Order: sequence, then structure tokens, then C-alpha cells
Amino acid sequence: MTILRDISICWAMFHVIILFLMLFRSRFTGKKTIMAAGIGMGLLMAANFAGIIMFGIETLAKAFLFTCSIPSFIFFYVMSADKRFKFLLSFCLADTTCLWVMAVTNLLDFYLGGGKYVLMLVSRLLVFPVLEYLAWRYLRKPYLELQGAVKKGWAVFAGMTMLYYILLVVVVQFPTNIVNRPEDTFLCVLVLILMLFNYSTLFTALYRQLLLYRRQQSERILQEQKNTLEAKLDSQQNIRKMKHDMKGYIATLSGLLTDGKVDEAMTYLKGVETEMDTLTGQFCVNPYINAVMNHYFREFENMGAECRAEILIGDEELPYMELCQILSNGLENACNALKELEKEERKVSVQMRYNKNYLLIRIRNRCRDDLYVAQGEIPATDKEGQDHGFGLATIKEMAERLDGESFCYTENGNFVLNVMVSCRTFSGSYSK
Repeated sequence: MTILRDISICWAMFHVIILFLMLFRSRFTGKKTIMAAGIGMGLLMAANFAGIIMFGIETLAKAFLFTCSIPSFIFFYVMSADKRFKFLLSFCLADTTCLWVMAVTNLLDFYLGGGKYVLMLVSRLLVFPVLEYLAWRYLRKPYLELQGAVKKGWAVFAGMTMLYYILLVVVVQFPTNIVNRPEDTFLCVLVLILMLFNYSTLFTALYRQLLLYRRQQSERILQEQKNTLEAKLDSQQNIRKMKHDMKGYIATLSGLLTDGKVDEAMTYLKGVETEMDTLTGQFCVNPYINAVMNHYFREFENMGAECRAEILIGDEELPYMELCQILSNGLENACNALKELEKEERKVSVQMRYNKNYLLIRIRNRCRDDLYVAQGEIPATDKEGQDHGFGLATIKEMAERLDGESFCYTENGNFVLNVMVSCRTFSGSYSK
């Protein structure tokens, strides 16, 4: 009957990998991740199954940490987009959950099923798919969202899950399997129950972090909408003023032309054109993007910053909600960074143009000399220092919504934010 036990162990090992992949953010595409995991973990499972046949389950169980856990940890760590404590939490969370199920089904089979492994196999066949359904239905999406949003505070959770993993391995397997140590059964049951309560606390804390992040996102979006509306109102007031002043301009031009002073009229007309550009702040034809640029460039000018803008877009239809959020968050970060610098060091530039099938946005501004961000990293949010990082999660989310991507880095004392969105996500003609 040991064949039933061995099948149930292989079934459990297979589902540990599935559960982990649900909580795992890979550096590669889904297809490549599944293919690599299938090959790598398939070979590892085959090697462990061969070890069970050759050395027996008792011997291999004691070496399981070295024959399975550590090799799979290294394998997935290389593939992971998350490093350090985020990855450690996901790995230990999947492993301890599955070890908990294996320990409970092992005890149930020994005390209720007569130790014949039938109850063990049947219960594992049923429990693991249910566990995966619950993880997919209720845990996966918020957990991945939280991983992308929260940059700090993972060490405590990761340390707790790692200690529970070690504790479960020791209680269940050392010095022999728990079913061979009936005097330790009560202790093992207490540990299993305690783990339920502690994991409930962990998930509650993570969920509250997620709610806090979502509330901050909503507040940020509302603030951006407020800034956009205020900028549009300012633009409308400028337009009304320009219409009012136009009567005086026309009267002056009419007088100059009547007197035959054509050159003076042309000079005066150029001055009127410059005045109109100043009043309207015309960065581009799109009124929404123009309003955002107006709002933040007035902020930059008020702090004495040197500003440059190159907005090479026409009157095509654009996904202005997402693009305005990208610009607002990027320019807000730049504004906060420039406030920490001396006036003569404050410089910022914005570029927005097409490149083949993509719309490219680049925001470059001076930053502190001690700020270093490698390409591809997202700097952590520092609410006290107001450094870069606040709003970058929103920028990334908006770029991905438009089938694009974003990345930032520091270079020669400048912080550079690059955003690329696909033109396929919106209609209309554009310059190539």
C-alpha cells in the first residue's frame, strides 16, 4: 500500500508548484515561465521520487529541505521579478500551506484510516484542487496587486512564514515522522492550529495594506482630476481675457494700416502672437494634455526652474485619461525633487512624440546627487523626503493599460522617466 503514499506525495509536490506559480511574478512571459517550471521542477520531482524508491520515505523526508526546497528556491529565485523578502514570502507561503495540508492528511490517515494511506491519497486528491481554486479566486489578484504596490514591510511577514516552514518540518519529520511519535501528536496539532490563526492575521494585515494602497490611489486620481480642472478653468479665463484684449489689438492694427505703416503693423502683430502664446500656454492641440502641462509648468516657473517642452502630437484622438495621469504623476515627482535643490540647479524637460508604432513620453529633471536608481528599478516611496517613487506605481499601471511599459533611472545627476505606450490602443492618425 506504500504506492498510495508515494503517489500522494508526488501529487502534493506537483500542487506545491502550481500554488506557488499563482503567487509568483516571473521576469519572463507566462509561456516561458510554465515551460521552464515544467522542465525544471519535473526533473526535480523525478529525482526525489527516485530517492524515495532507493532510500525510503523516512530517509528522504529528513533530507527534503536539501533535495527539494533549496533547489526549487534557487531555481525560482533566478526566474523571479521580485527579490529578497517578497520572493521569500511567496515561496514559504506556498510551501508551508502545502506542508500543513500534508501533515493534517497524514495524521487523519493514521488515526482514522488505519495507516493504510487510502484516506491520505483521497483527501489530498480533493483538498489541493480546492485550495488552488480558493487561492486563484480570492488571493492571487489582490496579492499580486499588493506586491506591485507596496515596496517596504515584507521582511516581518517573510520571516514569520520561513520560521513556520522550519517549525513544521522539524515537528512533523524529526527525529522521525510524527505518526511514529504519538507522544508528540498533541504538540503537532497545537502548532498546526496556531499556524491557522497566525496566517489569518497575516492575510488580514496584507488586505489592510491593499485597502490603504487603493485609497491612496483614489485620492491621487482625484487630486489629479482637480488639478486638471483647475488648469482648464485658468485656460478658459485666459481665453476670455484674450478675447477682451483682442478689440484693442484690432483697433491698433487698424490705425497702423490706415496710416500705411505696414512694417510697424507686422511688428505689432508678432508681439500680439507672442502675447497670445503666453496667455494660452499652448503646448499642443490636445486640451487635456495642454491643461496638465500648463498647470505644472506654472509650478516650475514659480520656483524658478528652467523648463523645456517638446510635445510633438497633433489633433488625433488620444486616451487622455491615462496619458494625463502619466504626465501628472511624472511632473509631480519632478516638482517634488526640484524643491530640494538650489534654485540655479532646477531644470526639467518634457518630451512627447511618436516613434513608429509607439507614443513616447520622457520626463527628465535634476535630482539629488546621492539619489541612485538603476534602470528597471522602482525607487521606494519616501513621504517625508518626497523623493521619486510616489505615483510611479500609477504610471506603470496606466502604461500597461495602454499596452506599454515604463522605466526610470538616474543619469548624470538627472532622474529620467521613460514611458512608451502602443498606438494600437487608440485610434486616429499620427506622425511617424
